Amino acid sequence: MASIPTLRRCMSAHLRRPIHQISPVLLDFLAPTVVRSQRRCATTGTDGTPKPRYILSKTQREFLDSALRVNQAGEIAATLIYTAQTPQVVRSHPHLRPLMKHMYDQEAGHLKTFNQLVAKHQIRPTAMYPIWETAATFLGWSTAALGREAAMACTEAVETEIGSHYNDQMREILSWEADAERRGEELDDELKEMLSTFRRIRDEELEHLDHAVANDSKEARPYDPLVDVIRLGCRTAIKISEKV
Repeated sequence: MASIPTLRRCMSAHLRRPIHQISPVLLDFLAPTVVRSQRRCATTGTDGTPKPRYILSKTQREFLDSALRVNQAGEIAATLIYTAQTPQVVRSHPHLRPLMKHMYDQEAGHLKTFNQLVAKHQIRPTAMYPIWETAATFLGWSTAALGREAAMACTEAVETEIGSHYNDQMREILSWEADAERRGEELDDELKEMLSTFRRIRDEELEHLDHAVANDSKEARPYDPLVDVIRLGCRTAIKISEKV
């Protein structure tokens, strides 16, 4: 898994990098308003006049900072869960090898995307990485040890929470888009692209949920306690990673 060592190097480089070497990201929607005010010209409105860019507030920029940090942490956990589950699951159920690989490959792609976004926007990764690494690996191994159904129940639980979390993030950004329209302004193209990325990844996560249900996740025993505990753990990890 090349992406995990890459994250470690990214975190180390971020912590070591002197402030004077960090150049301002002039075309970055996360940049301060004082910088963004230099580039308000955007697309043309219906009357032929330039449409100004929607300027994010400090709170909105902090929301995006938190969102990208949490999403990166979540995708790290997902790749580790599948890495720990796959050997046990495919040993007992060889026909699931293509499905497990497909889901892992998609999660690895998601992680690559968020690694790039976190590095590009100079966002601090979660300091909880060592703990999430251990927890995700244990969760994957232990649910696979309980059997195929429990492994799929784990996927169902995780993807239910992750899908809901992506929905919350998209709902927030869409509210900014609506506010921009009321003001006669427009979201930054990069922010629009990020919204599209969130939507695509959300859809792929929910696809995993469907695969889990189709492969008897609800037959896991004990189903309700297992799913409830995993979902609670996901919500807790999200809240912590938003801040730490």
